Amino acid sequence: MTYPDPRYQGAAGEHSAIYRPAGEPPDLVFPNGPSVHYLASGASTGGLFGLYRWDMGPQAGGPGPHFHRTITESFYVLSGTVRIFDGTDWIDARPGDFVHVPPGGIHGFRNHAGEPASMLLHFAPGAPREGYFEGLAEFAASGNPSDEELAAFYLRHDNVWL
Repeated sequence: MTYPDPRYQGAAGEHSAIYRPAGEPPDLVFPNGPSVHYLASGASTGGLFGLYRWDMGPQAGGPGPHFHRTITESFYVLSGTVRIFDGTDWIDARPGDFVHVPPGGIHGFRNHAGEPASMLLHFAPGAPREGYFEGLAEFAASGNPSDEELAAFYLRHDNVWL
């Protein structure tokens, strides 16, 4: 591996850091409890990555096995126990555990412990996952769309369900 070609050509650097204080409210709250903090969207990182904090209440829930064709997804558990599917088995991941899934890797996650849990989700490159999360929240609030609309939504957001 080598470093990629330079993306910044300036000589003196620039003031461009983005700060998000810990106490900021979530950007999205699902009707059934989970909330999402958009820590670094693909748009804010120039498409390099997206980083989101996913907080789950004690109720069971989360996506079943699926894969993405265009993006990697990584999970870092902050608190609680998150059950993560690694393509073969469901792993009870605990604080400090990390799982990386390359494009095409089958995965899923859920809170299954009956206690709140929190994790970081990292996507690379920085796909517009906000639209996916917001669409899911809308479905939870208003009910599922037709099978055709749902298939188009998942295709648009690179989610292939198994």
